[in-house]
Amino acid sequence: MNTHITIIGAGLGGLTLARVLHVHGIPATVYEAEPAPTARPQGGMLDIHEDNGQPALAAAGLTEEFRGLVLEGREATRVLAPDGNVLFDDDSTRGRPEVLRGELRRILLDSLPPGTVRWGHKVSGVHTLGEGRHEVTFADGTTVTTSLLVGADGAWSRVRPLLSGAAPEYTGRSYVETYLYDADARHPAVAKAVGGGSLFALAPGKGIQAHRENGGTLHTYVALSRSEDWFAGIDFTDSATAAQWIAREFDGWAPELTALITDSDTPLVLRPLYALPVEHRWDRVPGTTLLGDAAHLSAPNGEGANLAMYDGAELGKALAAHPDDPEAALTAYEQSLFPRSAAAAADGADLNEVLFGDNAPQSLLDMFTGNEQTH
Repeated sequence: MNTHITIIGAGLGGLTLARVLHVHGIPATVYEAEPAPTARPQGGMLDIHEDNGQPALAAAGLTEEFRGLVLEGREATRVLAPDGNVLFDDDSTRGRPEVLRGELRRILLDSLPPGTVRWGHKVSGVHTLGEGRHEVTFADGTTVTTSLLVGADGAWSRVRPLLSGAAPEYTGRSYVETYLYDADARHPAVAKAVGGGSLFALAPGKGIQAHRENGGTLHTYVALSRSEDWFAGIDFTDSATAAQWIAREFDGWAPELTALITDSDTPLVLRPLYALPVEHRWDRVPGTTLLGDAAHLSAPNGEGANLAMYDGAELGKALAAHPDDPEAALTAYEQSLFPRSAAAAADGADLNEVLFGDNAPQSLLDMFTGNEQTH
């Protein structure tokens, strides 16, 4: 392929695309706003699915490296009632091995030729030059011109406006992120409640979801169905007061659950949840496309990272299959992307109703035990 490929965003999707292209001998450059791969924490655990994440890593030739990252036992799942009683406890494996997101990103980075990722390149603008070519302008004033531009730059993609006028909208729910370190020694009751894998403690409109990461690290997302204005009334720069404010929403819950909020070893971080329309799609625009959250941002449902990697792998394979006709590759990729993304977003909306709807937590118990109503 004579077309040099420019990828915006060094998340899992953009890196998977770059790696699959490299496997097929196709050069690409990834531009990333962060100044270095360790510039910020990379999030928590990911369960890598048999139908998308694992095939993507296979296409990237990284299955063995991925298997070396798997944390055994983290597929265990338990559901607790607000009073701490165990409603469901299952330590079986389900073909979705758990790895740390940062470690997965590291093996992708290590698999690329030096210089593939250009760090510290924050995009300030993108515009069309015609004939499928685009110019990308960076915050430092430098520019790059490309004949094939891929937006792998997440929820607030700078590339998306070239293809679509859609913008993410608030879902009505936010997460508040906390961490407890060395929990087995310092917070034994909390560590016992979470168990060896993931914990769900739910009620209509809210929940506490925690996951055991390496050793005694407990990573928690506290979910609350509240307006953006409600969260704006909380000063998250004062973490102790913010923790009290959030914990108040869980008055009467077991102390081993609320301690995941009040005893956090890190400042509380607000994560508002946004989504694109379920059926988000666009007309073919020469020389550019999207993958991952840039293409199909949805409320968290366990599929986001898996889909981003699968998008990257599928796009890479399509470009390799059409070395002399990138437009045919982009057309084929998008024809599969749109229905796949819409189905996943619809499933995600259903899952969020299971987790936080009027029948929580019974709806989740029904899902785990096979008693849920089919849609």
